[in-house]
Amino acid sequence: MAIQDFIERVCVQNAIYWQPKGTDGFGKTTFYPAVDIPCRWDDCTEKIVDRHGVETVSNAQLLVTQDIDVAGYLKLGKVKDLQEFEKSFPLGVKGVFPIKKIEKTPEFRSTDKFVRIIYL
Repeated sequence: MAIQDFIERVCVQNAIYWQPKGTDGFGKTTFYPAVDIPCRWDDCTEKIVDRHGVETVSNAQLLVTQDIDVAGYLKLGKVKDLQEFEKSFPLGVKGVFPIKKIEKTPEFRSTDKFVRIIYL
């Protein structure tokens, strides 16, 4: 069994993902509507070095089956459980975490299949 097959089998939880779209006229980040993605969400606390090279604390570690943007946000759950106004803007939504770091490692003997670990 390939690693990717294993990851897909263990990603039985759902996370809500807000992908950054750009900025508005005032420099504020805008987002695409929230979508559900499969994941394996582990609540754990550990020190990491974030994408800016700053040592920080990660509050959760996820395995995901697709590429996501490090400037995005994640929440454990499903989009259908959000209020309508929460679906387009994650800031202020209870339980939402910014993505602090992404590790993407190719599988052995593969150039197009990856293991993705997300730190929140």
